[in-house]
Amino acid sequence: MTEVYGEVLKKARNAAGLSQTALGDLLSCSESLVGLIERGKRRPSKKFTLAAEAILGLNGELFGLLPNTTVMSTPKWFSEWPKVEEKAHTIRTWQPLVVPGLLQTARYARAILSAEPGVTEQWIEAAVETRLRRQSVFERESPPMYWALLDECVLLRPVGGKEVMREQLEHLLKMGERPNISLQIVPLEIGVTAGLLGGFALAQGDGLPDHVYLEAAEQASVSAREDTVRHVNVRYDAIHTWAHPIHVSQRLVREVAARYEDQ
Repeated sequence: MTEVYGEVLKKARNAAGLSQTALGDLLSCSESLVGLIERGKRRPSKKFTLAAEAILGLNGELFGLLPNTTVMSTPKWFSEWPKVEEKAHTIRTWQPLVVPGLLQTARYARAILSAEPGVTEQWIEAAVETRLRRQSVFERESPPMYWALLDECVLLRPVGGKEVMREQLEHLLKMGERPNISLQIVPLEIGVTAGLLGGFALAQGDGLPDHVYLEAAEQASVSAREDTVRHVNVRYDAIHTWAHPIHVSQRLVREVAARYEDQ
């Protein structure tokens, strides 16, 4: 099993154009440890595996080879979109139901992922770890501009219970203080908007075609087709016209967070 793991790790490392030394630096471990694991001479840890998958753009290929672990199959978009996020200088997103993944706390993400039918605890923890590692895009030297539109019902849906929600909303307020992050709430009183059919995200980057991520009940998708991106851009702009200004949105998030604390 360790030999197969090593072969998969080496293939992914080479595909990423990384030497053993470079991968070791990214994983905060020695070149020799990477080499031993690739040759099947050292058993990889769960921590090493999750970190390597995040860096190499894998989603379960290595984790499923660890002893006593199982992992659900992961669709192509699940590995494709994080790579787009990493290269983007601007990301715009709309969420009518839940907090966007890049702004989720660990407990909120765990509650969301736990609702997936047929999941295992191992898969949930690996998925939470992967989601949190995606958030490292905000720690880059030049983080992307992030424009998030949330429907007001996102604040009202008690995902994980009142403590989880209070923590999540406080996190939204903290992230919203960053100069590269904009958070606006679309009020419920608007009624019907152009975004009721599902969430999406748009990404732009230098040397990168504009991409769109579209959510769906069965399977999400990622596309760089110009007509698809153009139509979603128009939809985003239509939703944005109904959003509260940033200062009003912040006040609303703060008020709802306080209500969770009083419950």
